[in-house]
Amino acid sequence: GGATGLSAALHLAQQGASVVLLEAGRIGHGASGRNGGQIIPGLRLGAADLVARFGAEQGGALFHLALSARDLVVDLVARHGIVCDLALTGHLTTAVRPRDLDYFARETEAAARLGYHGLSVLDVPAAQAAVTSPSHGGLLDAGGGHFHTLNYTLGLARAAAAAGAHLHEHSAVMRLERRAGGVVLHTAAGRVSAAQAIVAGDALLRPLNARVHSRIMPVANYMVTTDVLPDGGAALIPGNQAVSDSRFVVNYFRRTPDGRLMFGGGERYSPRPPADMAEFVRPFLERSFPMLAGIGIAHAWGGLVSITRSRLPDIGRDGPLLWAHGYSGQGAVLSTLGGALLAEATLGETS
Repeated sequence: GGATGLSAALHLAQQGASVVLLEAGRIGHGASGRNGGQIIPGLRLGAADLVARFGAEQGGALFHLALSARDLVVDLVARHGIVCDLALTGHLTTAVRPRDLDYFARETEAAARLGYHGLSVLDVPAAQAAVTSPSHGGLLDAGGGHFHTLNYTLGLARAAAAAGAHLHEHSAVMRLERRAGGVVLHTAAGRVSAAQAIVAGDALLRPLNARVHSRIMPVANYMVTTDVLPDGGAALIPGNQAVSDSRFVVNYFRRTPDGRLMFGGGERYSPRPPADMAEFVRPFLERSFPMLAGIGIAHAWGGLVSITRSRLPDIGRDGPLLWAHGYSGQGAVLSTLGGALLAEATLGETS
């Protein structure tokens, strides 16, 4: 019931397949309903790293495939009339170290060599004019932006249902059994027999399929929204971009349509949440925005996301079982692409 499964269900149903989607909680219960809604084109590894690791041809193909996730989301929003506060205002990565600018320059050049010209390096004055937070410059991706991911996910669900997919909430799969000719999925209330099954549980997959789950590492992340700001946050982020910084454990933030700052920061490597999520995030918020020290926090929430060792998504199949997860912090749009790719593979259109 997240964007991976719903995208797969939508694309399969549109091709006439018989689709049943089983969700343990409610639609959008996992990361697809809780993430910060940052549209960051590409993968966690940039163009330069992809080319260095895979060569110009394969690395370039992966780069452009990942870029297509943004366009796919924008197209689905328009085609299905999904109201999700979509703002294609760009994504800015701020530099926490001066040497980050060298990486930004290499990435801009590598992306341009692959035909993508949406990146530009900002010097210190330009970056600090774009976001009122300490930095040593920035990398602006004009293709980025932000959106309300829960509303987007609910819109995907409506589109999938309208296309003929059967969506079942509160229907946890207790056991997945492989049989000749397909699989059987057992729930507390019944079972579903299918020729193929897409496993799209991401960080919440275990213990349904321990082998697939072992390919990712769940990480707990937390975020807050502040009280409404006097100017709606215009002084903090005048251009209304989505912003993240270059730390290994990333801080990320954006304005909300109702004039608050949404801010995510810090990680925990335990599923047990902190006693006070708001106070867990507050130090990261105030370090990034010292002028907001003591600001009221209206909402705080969190949940599990998944990362991989390579920081690239893990997408694969084992006979009738297919999966996609491990978006490593960029699942807001990559998950929709992951589901579309799984639908193609299920229908035998790719491998």
